[in-house]
Amino acid sequence: MSLAIELEQEDDGRWFGIISDLPSVMAYGPTREEAAAATRLLAMKVLAERIEHGEDVPDAVADLFAVRS
Repeated sequence: MSLAIELEQEDDGRWFGIISDLPSVMAYGPTREEAAAATRLLAMKVLAERIEHGEDVPDAVADLFAVRS
């Protein structure tokens, strides 16, 4: 499972990325690649905050960091 980044281009040429599974994540960049990188970085920050505060994270993240005995 993964967290997909959806990229779109604005009328003014800027790109933005969103992650549907993380509604608070949306970031802009002048190019498609920079928007993807900015979105990825913001998603990591949001996920770290959620984990730090004991909040829920998407299954894709919980599975990635599953505790094994």
